[in-house]
Amino acid sequence: MNCKQFNTITLEEVLLSLGHLPTMQNEKEAWFLNPFATENQASFKLDKRKNQWFLFSEFIGGNNIDFVRKYFNCTISEALDWVSQQNFSSFHQQIDVQKPNYEINEISELQNWNLKKYLNERGLSNKIYPFVKEIKFTMNNKKLYAIGFENLSGGFELRNKFYKGAILKKDISLIKNGSSKIYVFEGFFDALSFIEMQENFQDDILILNSVALIQKSVIHLKNYSEILLFLDNDKAGINGKNELKKIFENAENHSKIYSEFNDLNEFLIYKKVQKQSVGL
Repeated sequence: MNCKQFNTITLEEVLLSLGHLPTMQNEKEAWFLNPFATENQASFKLDKRKNQWFLFSEFIGGNNIDFVRKYFNCTISEALDWVSQQNFSSFHQQIDVQKPNYEINEISELQNWNLKKYLNERGLSNKIYPFVKEIKFTMNNKKLYAIGFENLSGGFELRNKFYKGAILKKDISLIKNGSSKIYVFEGFFDALSFIEMQENFQDDILILNSVALIQKSVIHLKNYSEILLFLDNDKAGINGKNELKKIFENAENHSKIYSEFNDLNEFLIYKKVQKQSVGL
């Protein structure tokens, strides 16, 4: 789904899906309490005819994508990731199902030398090979290959030196070892970096694959006695960390370990380069 398609969905349905009910409405407009903050008097107006919103308390407004970006404090890509997980009826009523522009040709164990070289450049050794797949696929009539990391819906996050994307359904990923402790990462390279850094890792791991999927992670995290957060140190990661800490009192932030870097993988690369320099 792209921005144009998302903006054809009625914003009223988006608001309802997030638990926001109108305090007053008619055929032309609806009024809601501020969905971004706590208030006692409705200041959020939805123009049903234009499918546009305006928040009088902050004097801002926009379309669907503007709303979701502000609501989750995320990028356009992350907003569309979230939308793709929903099942908005007003969207399905307007479009026919279209054939995806890709086809998976082969899924195998990691063998490609270029992909192994790329992992090595990211500080990762053959220790993490069992956690990934080699995906050969065709996209827009072009044959490609990439490292694939599977999610709970059978989709794959894809990476190679020149490509970053996902195919099939977007979802979170889990590595389960039957532990009462779970480590939470934003991307799978960070999770693999953590495994690379451990001598003997036996706990569970959850990878969001996008901060827009935080709400999907809640049902999986609620059964753990310890939740350790290793999200990115950018704005989206910080907001994701704060959101999870509000939901779970036992969630602990560990991003300070790599506070001078954007994420754990950058920190791992730095540490390995530093070690090699000392060896020289």
